[in-house]
Amino acid sequence: MIKKNRQKRFFSNLFNNKNFKRMDFSFLFLSGILVIFGLLSLYSSSAIYAANKYADSFYFVKRQILWIFIGLGFMAFASGVNYRKLRLFIKPAILTAIALLIITLFCEPIAHVRRWIPLGFMNFQTSELAKIMIIIYFADYFDRNISKIISNWKALLEPMAIFAAILTLITMQPDLGTPAIIFIVALLIFFAAGLKKRHIIIPILAMTPLFIYELFAHSYRLERIKVFLSPWSDQTNAGYQIVQSLLAVGSGGWFGKGFGASQLKLMYLPEPHTDFIFPIIAEELGMFGGMAVVSLFLILLLKGIKIAKTANNLFSSLLTLGLIFSISMQAFFNIAMTIGLIPTKGLPLPFFSYGGSSMVMSLMAIGIILNISAQRRVS
Repeated sequence: MIKKNRQKRFFSNLFNNKNFKRMDFSFLFLSGILVIFGLLSLYSSSAIYAANKYADSFYFVKRQILWIFIGLGFMAFASGVNYRKLRLFIKPAILTAIALLIITLFCEPIAHVRRWIPLGFMNFQTSELAKIMIIIYFADYFDRNISKIISNWKALLEPMAIFAAILTLITMQPDLGTPAIIFIVALLIFFAAGLKKRHIIIPILAMTPLFIYELFAHSYRLERIKVFLSPWSDQTNAGYQIVQSLLAVGSGGWFGKGFGASQLKLMYLPEPHTDFIFPIIAEELGMFGGMAVVSLFLILLLKGIKIAKTANNLFSSLLTLGLIFSISMQAFFNIAMTIGLIPTKGLPLPFFSYGGSSMVMSLMAIGIILNISAQRRVS
């Protein structure tokens, strides 16, 4: 009887968010604008391709709406739950994420890579879950052990082992873009947590050989670097996609050709509804449309940093910083890739690119940040 009463109290407190009215609704509104803007952009970029391939111009939009609703469910859960209670399950959750990454390596490859676990109604990209879980794990670990770490470097062995395992497993899929994002975000968390410089330099030195090995182990990665340095030298083969992307961005001018009027999406730019959706936005809405997308993500980042600064404990602050940097940095990397500032990588544009895993996990991250905003200090 006592055990049942404890369980009832636990679950009652688990979903008891008394500070809902203090939630940052401007952050929620901005996230909603990104989702709606992304859905409109997805329709414009995918309608003709979907009509030709599936005889339904709304094929990708309808599926994306499904992911949005699922993501909103996760966001509602994450924003309403008592996240302090969930800290009890962080270690089992991070171990589950590692197990899922291992299972992914034994799944049937899709487009010659093993990044997804087929669930029937969708292919779940496990690295998206691992990305969020490692941020949550680091935030919790540093909050509990920061004094131990500063006095004894051996306290870093456990998080570094988990960190290395996740990066290695994702790299084996193979995928180098997602580990790069996770690695940079992790370093930012280390810095924000107050770790000493040597604690930040050590993982850099440790991971550099793995990065160099992965770069040279796959010839297509070296090819991408060559294309990045000189895309026009092989514009009909390896450089075709980035050249078409640059043409789309350049042809948009200041104000664009008009919504839906892109010419490069007419089977010139390969699958423009996924990683290369930004060039279609820039072609149709011009430089102002492209800058609007960049500005929205920049404002989202600044608002997230503000929430982190006013968070009521180190765990909440580090968690917010990690999640908001993960979303915004991926967005900026994707945009930089499509305009030729960095080599091409398989990184979706959050809230815009077609894909269920990215949308669901991004919305869940927004929900966590909203939850933290409701608990923050009032100045």
